[in-house]
Amino acid sequence: MGRARDGRGTLIVTLLAALVLAVVSVVHSPPTAGAASYSVYLDVPADNADGELAGGVSTGMTTDVTELRAALDVVRAARVAPERYSTLARQYWLAVGAENADIDLEQWEPARGLAANLDTVDKVYVNYLRLYNSHDGYWWAGMAGLAGMSFAAGFWDLDDVGGVLTVPGVHEGEMPRDVRLLATVGPTLRQPDVDWYLHRLLVMQRHIFTDMIPVHEAYAAGGLPAVEELAAGGAYDDYALESWRMLDEGSPDGLSEALLRMASREQNQIIADQWDATASGRGDVGRVLTYITTVGGAPDIPGARTLGQFRPLSVRAEAGGQPVVAHTPLPAFNWADRVPRWEYIEQDLVPAYRSLVRDRPDEAPRYLDVGFRPRAEQNRILVRLPEFAGQMTTGWAVVPGR
Repeated sequence: MGRARDGRGTLIVTLLAALVLAVVSVVHSPPTAGAASYSVYLDVPADNADGELAGGVSTGMTTDVTELRAALDVVRAARVAPERYSTLARQYWLAVGAENADIDLEQWEPARGLAANLDTVDKVYVNYLRLYNSHDGYWWAGMAGLAGMSFAAGFWDLDDVGGVLTVPGVHEGEMPRDVRLLATVGPTLRQPDVDWYLHRLLVMQRHIFTDMIPVHEAYAAGGLPAVEELAAGGAYDDYALESWRMLDEGSPDGLSEALLRMASREQNQIIADQWDATASGRGDVGRVLTYITTVGGAPDIPGARTLGQFRPLSVRAEAGGQPVVAHTPLPAFNWADRVPRWEYIEQDLVPAYRSLVRDRPDEAPRYLDVGFRPRAEQNRILVRLPEFAGQMTTGWAVVPGR
């Protein structure tokens, strides 16, 4: 009996010691590393996937790279299904991308306005160029950086937008709606309208970064398996995943198709709804402002045409009882509209850029390995004013119609 009591006593002491050790280990272990604590990273909604707010794709989750990485290691080791930690994976790779771009996600908030975000606007495009120059297959990133040079210049110019609100030769008559609104509503625009539009553009810029940067960083660090993990979690569909498989293959045809698919994701999936909402916002103001940026659009990609050169506007009318056609240098479409926007990108912008990086790689560094700010400054409307004025004052012609 004495031995039995001694055995029970030893067992109790052992159990108490184990309990104490367990409590101590829980108290002193990092919250993201403990096997029992990773559940807070599971099934988390991505409540900021569209980039409206500060923070990551989840506003309630940390953006600290070290903490996120520790949590990701734990859930992977526990063989949790990827769809349950999808937001964690996206948050981690977004945080990595922001750190590499020297961007503070917690301070990057479109609602704070252009002045507060101006430095970040530049860093986004500088980072696209950095990514392009870090990997032979990152063609989309390079195109985003080049397009960003003119886009950023547009950001800076919007406060001076009054100078292009009235275009010579614009009369109501039979002109399309966008042109009529440009002439009639354009002169009534005020600073709050421009601020609203800038906010919309800032949100779209952040949304593209939030969606595209995580997968670029994942591939850079972990190759195709890291991309497949994100896709398995639901962050990217089969169309996007196939673009990364083509990129990974590395052939010129594969890289060309990957570029087109990534451009399609950007324009037709990520920000398509946001362009729709912008064009229909604030009554007629959204149409006016989106058309103004269409008129002034000049992507900084060699060989790419302006939007007005790609599809110039011609209007049929009557003069003295005779049918006539008025040809103009104005774009015949609004950049905010999905179908013509994609037609321009697919038929003009992508081919021009692809020709540069695929067919003339020795020439590409002249455009893609340069300082962002000086090049973007060259795209400002005041710098381009002689060229822009020439575009707006030539190409007007009235010819007999049929």
